[in-house]
Amino acid sequence: MSEERVTSNVKSGDIVLSSRIRLARNFDDLPFRPKMSADQADDCIDRTLNALKADPLDFSYFPMRGMKSVEKRVFAEEHRISTELYERDDRGAALMSRDGSVVIMVNEEDHLRIQAFSKGLDLESCFTRAFAAEDALQESLSFAFDDEWGYLTACPTNTGTAMRASVMLHLPMLTQKKNMGQVTQMTAKLGLTMRGIYGEGSEALGNVYQLSNQVTLGKTERELVDAVTAVARQVAGMERLLRQKAAADDPLGFSDRIHRAFGAFLYARLMPMSEFYSLWSSLRIGAAMGSVPVSVSLCDMMLERAQEAHLTKEAGHDLTERETQAARAAMIRGMLAEKDEPIHPIDI
Repeated sequence: MSEERVTSNVKSGDIVLSSRIRLARNFDDLPFRPKMSADQADDCIDRTLNALKADPLDFSYFPMRGMKSVEKRVFAEEHRISTELYERDDRGAALMSRDGSVVIMVNEEDHLRIQAFSKGLDLESCFTRAFAAEDALQESLSFAFDDEWGYLTACPTNTGTAMRASVMLHLPMLTQKKNMGQVTQMTAKLGLTMRGIYGEGSEALGNVYQLSNQVTLGKTERELVDAVTAVARQVAGMERLLRQKAAADDPLGFSDRIHRAFGAFLYARLMPMSEFYSLWSSLRIGAAMGSVPVSVSLCDMMLERAQEAHLTKEAGHDLTERETQAARAAMIRGMLAEKDEPIHPIDI
């Protein structure tokens, strides 16, 4: 672990939904995941469980083979595990801390993927918790490391620090104004990448993007975190200015967009997912700007609970597409009804 610590701790919940640090680690005496036998994969899980027995974070064990499909999909919708892990039923597993802020994926692309999560722009706390988990593992385990190349990983692009620092940003105005191409080019020049909501190859559903470092070799952990934090602040500032300009240039139209979304969520009885993403994006703008009596945190919780697996789990049985749309609409109305604030629109 680098001796340097991250010093920035800036919350930008109006634009940044969440932060994550992910460490890829591999045992130094086992072949990489694609070349492992079933017994060796089981050994990875046993080693990890034994190493965490005394950890104060108190991890729960979730073997992919023993979990219901809907439970695995819920974890994936929450970004706790990857799609690759839950589709790998043979020997995959996840260990989750009691508060859910640290998740260790076992037998994904690498032997271990140590992840720490936080709300808003807060890579520092993620950094601290991820490396604390690694320290706990290293008390009894040894990872593949080369003095020249750094941590060795199954995919060469992760070699080096083997760390990904990422933030999720809500960028509706940059998207609407067709500025995301410029943003993507800017981030690429700095060794960063902008992807969709579920990472590489995914769409920016709800205008939510994932910003992360692309380079892991030749940079320290501190340099990578500082780079992602600085660019996240810059992009958030660009988005914020566009929102303010749109509200100033056409206050009635801007207000109408937000309150139409609010009204649709209050009264809709069917809510297709494609429509949800568009309305949710507008509502979250209003929440961030204080234009509707809805908090940003409630919007972010709504985004998770509106996903298909969450609705299926809550229903306790499989749902047809129409039943899913009805359940989504009812869930949204219920969340808005549970607020302490009265439900009525507020003019900008």
